[in-house]
Amino acid sequence: MPSYDRKNVFARILRGEQPCRKVYEDEFALAFHDIRPLAPIHVLVVPKGDYVSNADFAASAPPELIVGFWRAVGRVAHELGLDPAGYRLVANHGRDSGQSIFHFHVHIFGGKAMPHDMTTLPRADAKA
Repeated sequence: MPSYDRKNVFARILRGEQPCRKVYEDEFALAFHDIRPLAPIHVLVVPKGDYVSNADFAASAPPELIVGFWRAVGRVAHELGLDPAGYRLVANHGRDSGQSIFHFHVHIFGGKAMPHDMTTLPRADAKA
């Protein structure tokens, strides 16, 4: 796993150096729309801190940040109206998983039924 790069796009977004389409923010997390959505609703939630992966976050973050982050994930899904029908959470870990930005983050996918096969997620522009 690479070391944390403070120049990664999520670090720049958290510092306000790069824009995003913000959905939610509190002292623990920032949520924003993915620029290349894979589902009708595709939001990223990033913790406020320098964490490369879930393993790094789980091992290094203070307990209040871990709890606050996961509560933010749940709140964002709820505020997006995804609770009744359901949604998918994905966090990639490492290059083999497809992680391309090495700042821990969770994807929230929803707005349409999710297939079991992750390679065929419904696209944001797919017809209902």
